[in-house]
Amino acid sequence: MQTFPTPQIVERTEQSYVGVTRTVTMTTMGEIADRIPVLIGRLAELGVAPAGAPFLRYLLIDMDRSLTVEAGVPVLGPAPRDELWQTRVIPAGRYATLTHTGHPDELIAVTDGLLAWGEEHGHRWDVERRPDGDRWGCRLEAFHSNPMEVSIDAWVTELTFRLAD
Repeated sequence: MQTFPTPQIVERTEQSYVGVTRTVTMTTMGEIADRIPVLIGRLAELGVAPAGAPFLRYLLIDMDRSLTVEAGVPVLGPAPRDELWQTRVIPAGRYATLTHTGHPDELIAVTDGLLAWGEEHGHRWDVERRPDGDRWGCRLEAFHSNPMEVSIDAWVTELTFRLAD
């Protein structure tokens, strides 16, 4: 794995997006990731261009049991209604973010590094620890590479986690 990149703190405005939510396990994570091309394809059919990179938004994480994850695509303004998705908003606020270039299997270690960096620098995450799992205010993995055009060992993924107010 590469050297851990230095995270940055950024202020984000709210961002509209369309998304599909599923509860998955680590072994069935592909079920939600596979929704991203479907969302992008349907937006294209409706003449709507994505306003940014597609992402996975982790809502509830219990690594031993399941994860509630949303596949999303940013859009400008309100998206057209469609039975395929729900229209939601990524909340405004302060976020810690970093970009990783490498194999997606490295993202668990990179995520651990980001969380450790936050603790080391006294940042509090927007997360509620509960017996059924960690409920995140906003935890994103945005995908800046087209898997059809870039080797899997060179994928560019941006991690963006909301900080507590």
